[in-house]
Amino acid sequence: MARAWQRMLSGRRLDLLDPTPMDIEIEDIAHGLAFVARWNGQTKGDFAYSVAEHSLLVEELYARMNPNAPVKWRLAALLHDAPEYVIGDMISPVKNAVGPGYGDLDDRLTAAVHLRFGLPAKIPAPVKKAIKKADRVSAWLEATQIAGFTMAESDKFFGHPDEGLIADLRIVLRPPVEVRHDFVARHNTLLAAL
Repeated sequence: MARAWQRMLSGRRLDLLDPTPMDIEIEDIAHGLAFVARWNGQTKGDFAYSVAEHSLLVEELYARMNPNAPVKWRLAALLHDAPEYVIGDMISPVKNAVGPGYGDLDDRLTAAVHLRFGLPAKIPAPVKKAIKKADRVSAWLEATQIAGFTMAESDKFFGHPDEGLIADLRIVLRPPVEVRHDFVARHNTLLAAL
């Protein structure tokens, strides 16, 4: 039988077909996400724009867009792409081509991550929708600032965000070790505030 688990740097062995919360560590997530490039690595700069950096931006945007949201939903926003520490980041056209198997795997990993950090296995639909909205604003910023899209293309694919929301946000590409550190620190701050 083919191996369906991965050894993590923490020493944990994560079963990809049946992940358990006990096998999830934030340091493994942060490390993996800091090395997973968004946009298939097709971004400007000397460092890849990582999923960890993207996740920090989505959490910031979610907080700005939902200032009265409970801390647990900010944590959910930070962890919205956490499964990608194991399965990588696939651009939407690839996800569509792979089919429902990708979504099922993503759902199982998401549930394990959420349970590990005190969140419900499934996020309520309105919260998930609000996180997705912040995710789309992040995609617009990334597309226009580092992925080579024109503003018109970004508006077409992601919708033009409120200028007041994004006026002060600039994407700065950083070494993975810095992003990993900031991701863990942000996670720990949110977890402590629960």
